[in-house]
Amino acid sequence: MPGGRLTQQERQQIAMGVADGLAYAEIARQLDRPTSTITREVMRNGGPSAYRADLAHRATEARAHRRKQTAPRGPQAAPQAYGRDAEAVRAYEEVFTTVMMASGMPTMTARVMACLTLTDTGSLTASELVQRLQVSPASVSKSITFLEGQGLIRREREEGRRERYVVDDDIWYQSMMASARSAAQIVETARQGVAVLGADTPAGTRMENIARFLDFVSESIARAAEQARAILHTKLEAPSDTSAERAEENVAGTDEFPGEPRS
Repeated sequence: MPGGRLTQQERQQIAMGVADGLAYAEIARQLDRPTSTITREVMRNGGPSAYRADLAHRATEARAHRRKQTAPRGPQAAPQAYGRDAEAVRAYEEVFTTVMMASGMPTMTARVMACLTLTDTGSLTASELVQRLQVSPASVSKSITFLEGQGLIRREREEGRRERYVVDDDIWYQSMMASARSAAQIVETARQGVAVLGADTPAGTRMENIARFLDFVSESIARAAEQARAILHTKLEAPSDTSAERAEENVAGTDEFPGEPRS
């Protein structure tokens, strides 16, 4: 049934669809399943290049068995503002996390990124992340360092020693611009290689082609990011209903680690 667990036969159909290069939406239509179900199934079981129906089925059964044996550490689905379906939000957060992982982001970092991005406030403290994700402060700290280095988050210091980590409207703009700068640096280095290797040599020609390609791409990325920021950037009005804020507070809980002094 569309709302139940995937069967082994359905997983075989997914494997064939992935092998044929079908989009997840098309596979989902064939199986009468949500696209998010297919995306999550493939990404959590090796991705499109390594998905195998039999391995995915055994892995899912093993996860289900472990869940039965292990008592949950927290609520199955956190309370949600605006009348959202808590289970649907939880499932979507898992999909978002797996897509971030497929892009090359470490697992814990992807979880932190998803948690920050999907909050209405767009910001959380370290202790709030620890509570929501049920992980150690060290894991959160390492992930925050990575994300900040990629320009995907920024820090805001509150009163006292506490910091808040923010995912604002400019995160993807800043990330794209960082990517453009990185490509531009490779261009400069490649052109230095042309001078060393000789412009008329095979290696020098290769480096010049690399430089030209990346130069074009980096300029295109920067130009497109600037245009998108100017055209698409909008500010949402702050909701007047304070129930959203109350729900966020209920989910977040305390802002301090145990034993940490309050400011």
